[in-house]
Amino acid sequence: MLTSRIRDQFHIAKDWREAGHFETARMKQIGSDIRAAVMAGRLIAVSGPVGAGKTVAVNRLKTQMAKEGKVIVVRSLSIEHQRITLPGLITALFLDISGDPGLVVPTRPERRERLLQDLIRAERKPVALFIDEAHDLHGQTLNGLKRLMEMIDEGGGTLAVVLVGHPRLHNNLRRPTMEEIGHRTAKIEFGGLGDEGVAFIDWLLKACLADGTKPNDVITADARAFLAETLTTPLQIVEHLNRAFTDAFRMGADTVTREIVEDTISAGFDDLDARLTRIGYPPKALADQFDTRLPEIRRFLGGKLDAERTEEITTMMRRAGLPI
Repeated sequence: MLTSRIRDQFHIAKDWREAGHFETARMKQIGSDIRAAVMAGRLIAVSGPVGAGKTVAVNRLKTQMAKEGKVIVVRSLSIEHQRITLPGLITALFLDISGDPGLVVPTRPERRERLLQDLIRAERKPVALFIDEAHDLHGQTLNGLKRLMEMIDEGGGTLAVVLVGHPRLHNNLRRPTMEEIGHRTAKIEFGGLGDEGVAFIDWLLKACLADGTKPNDVITADARAFLAETLTTPLQIVEHLNRAFTDAFRMGADTVTREIVEDTISAGFDDLDARLTRIGYPPKALADQFDTRLPEIRRFLGGKLDAERTEEITTMMRRAGLPI
């Protein structure tokens, strides 16, 4: 976050969060793909690295779909994603479809499922259940969601489930033990900005700079190009713009240069542990997935594990699709 003094010096009139929504052609296509899969009652997995903007884009899509009225949008609001269970998700379906926050959901499974069938069939339109941070869902919950969708289909209704999470979500669905679900899932990858990095930075600056101030007045084209080349997500770019403008202010510089930007890139930014964490694999998740002790994983990430064991873990990770 920039202080008011820094914003005044560089004529930044608005906070970056007030810029609006930047949408690439790829993002528009993803929105169309999700809509089509929802109307067809599919299980959909949308994955992307930390800070890629997937949650913002999906939330915007949910709002649009709800306003259009062709689909009933259901949101799982639980903040304890590792503890989300199928009964909790069924409760969300009852509450959002009925529109009654005080509704008492039946606890007996047979009666509960039959009433849900009737409720969705009576609406005569698809229901879309959106679940964020879905990479934390237990495999049993995913299996339960598949059976729930089949049950709704048998009852004459349409239920789509949209899972949103880190790339670990797609890797989990590729596991042999998840084959029954993974092969039935529409997988959509929400990557970074790609070659749209410079366009994003210019759009952000033009949206937030004061009238009459141009991007070149506060940050050189070379500096913007370096940011776009080095960073891949909107979150990274915003963070490093804040660092660059802060450092320029402290130095008494009128313009952010490439040299200033280069100095803002933190040590370890591109280390293996940082790269894996961005795609949903912090040390604990790695230890759990590869049945390895956490201290051993930490030594592996720090380059302190013996060569033979390092090769074993590296091979396991590559087979699982991790970018190492």
